[in-house]
Amino acid sequence: MADETSGNRRGRRSREEILDVASRIMAERGYAATSLSVLSRETGLPKSAVYHHFHSKAGLLSAVMARGAYDFFAAMREAQAGGPVGNTPRERLTWFLQRTGEVFLARPEFLRLHLILLMSAEAAEAEVDAIIERVRRDGRAHMNKMIAASFAPAGAEIAQAVADELDYFGIAGFDGAFVALQAAPERGLADQMALLAEAVAALGEARVAGLRARDTAAR
Repeated sequence: MADETSGNRRGRRSREEILDVASRIMAERGYAATSLSVLSRETGLPKSAVYHHFHSKAGLLSAVMARGAYDFFAAMREAQAGGPVGNTPRERLTWFLQRTGEVFLARPEFLRLHLILLMSAEAAEAEVDAIIERVRRDGRAHMNKMIAASFAPAGAEIAQAVADELDYFGIAGFDGAFVALQAAPERGLADQMALLAEAVAALGEARVAGLRARDTAAR
């Protein structure tokens, strides 16, 4: 029994070690350039260990993305617990987006790999496509919640209408800011998050005014 327990622990350690190394190398080189030989050399584990734990290279990538998404959204919930802070939509959005940026800066490999996969066809397999789609869907849902919470003082119905209209724009802005950071890291992410919050807040406030004018005219 003790030998079995010890073996299970070693198995879990080797699985996590493969995921750690694969996450780093895939984010640096891309999926296609991350060979099993490289993984074996970097981990000190045989290639058979990858197949034992993940069955295929696509299975490994799916596990890398699934773990990255789980860790990211768990960190996001922790970072944004008790928020938002501020009285205006702009202040509240700035708080949300600054926390989002901090979480991504602490986990850049996940977003970098995610964007690489989105912009290439090097891992065009159903299993991988499904996890990428889930990450995008979950990310947009989280952006929707942040925007709705930022406009909550305007009323739940109006806040949700604003979030439904602007969540895609918010995700696009964040993705763009992260890509730009790779080219010019000295510019930082905090200032870009403040500008994105300002843009989304301005668009949202215009939408709130339009919805209120419509409701007034309908009475």
